[in-house]
Amino acid sequence: MAEAGKKKKRKQLLKSGFDLPFFVLVMILVLLGLVMMFSASYADAYYNHGQDALYYIKKQGGFAVLGIAAMLFMAYYDYHKLHKFIWPLLAVTYGLLLLVLAMPAGTAGVHRWIQYGLINIQPSEVAKFAIILTFAHLIAVYSSKRNDRMRTFKYGVLPFLLILGTVALLIRMEPHLSATIIVLIIGVTMMFIGGTKLRWFFAGGGIAAAALYVVTVGMNLSKYGQGRIKTWLDPFSDPTNNGWQIIQSLYAIGSGGLMGLGLGKSRQKYLYISQPQNDFIFPVICEELGFVGAVIIILLFALLIWRGYVIAMRAPDKFGALLAVGLITQVGLQAILNIAVVTNTIPTTGISLPFFSYGGSSLVMLLFEMGIVLSVSRYSSVEQT
Repeated sequence: MAEAGKKKKRKQLLKSGFDLPFFVLVMILVLLGLVMMFSASYADAYYNHGQDALYYIKKQGGFAVLGIAAMLFMAYYDYHKLHKFIWPLLAVTYGLLLLVLAMPAGTAGVHRWIQYGLINIQPSEVAKFAIILTFAHLIAVYSSKRNDRMRTFKYGVLPFLLILGTVALLIRMEPHLSATIIVLIIGVTMMFIGGTKLRWFFAGGGIAAAALYVVTVGMNLSKYGQGRIKTWLDPFSDPTNNGWQIIQSLYAIGSGGLMGLGLGKSRQKYLYISQPQNDFIFPVICEELGFVGAVIIILLFALLIWRGYVIAMRAPDKFGALLAVGLITQVGLQAILNIAVVTNTIPTTGISLPFFSYGGSSLVMLLFEMGIVLSVSRYSSVEQT
């Protein structure tokens, strides 16, 4: 009887609608992202890609359509079925993280992309999703009202520490410090919500501080890392080399003023900011739309994150709640870190602005993940009716 009741409930879920405010916020950010990405990119595209000013927007637009299709598919997919993909996905993640280290080094000697023909994958993006999915699965399995094993070291700390530590280490070896930080924060956040005892976080904080010292001061930062730290402290100490990008970014932000120069009228995107369609798209937004436009975009991100957490709180089970928390936390962290970088609040590191920065695979992956959050919201709506 119980099994029959579950099947009947699943059939009802297929008819339920997803969270419309969250969907609308995602679509607004995607459309704004495409407009601003085109505005930021056409000068670079014209100069570097055979006078084809539409080079970047044609690709990004195609990936946006693909990503929206993936989001809608996942919105009507039973997110509970994701349980069966946990271990295969984690195995693929480890494989990609090892493979990328064997690939030829890119700019400044970093190993971040796997490129083969039309295939262009950033393993750290896959790793973020794998950590979220794996942790949500394990916490759901280990948590129960009768026997909450998350409060023990054997179940609530050790497996998470092994998985999170090895994944973070492999990402750090690329090196990709910002992605490492995001993965660690997401993992710790999910463990905290999942019920891991506070004393383990205090102990872990001491270990993390020691590890941070070893990988930075103790092991001595690479010349690449040292350069970024020096540039962060004083970008004008090397204005024509390491400090160039952040200086142009600050010029763009400052020249936007209150209302901006107008859409399409940025001056710094004309080969002053290197590849303004990527990590440094936010300064172009500030220059063209001004302080008001930048605040509106930040508010849209804040509303999306707030709505995502509302969906998580209304989720009918811990697995769905943790999926929503992990995925929306990832978006929030990336937005915060990107804006912090371009304003020179933290050292420069390669982190994209969600929905805005150029990158087809990352946009598709992001929209795919937002579809999972919408799937959780569908189940929540039925659970409450």
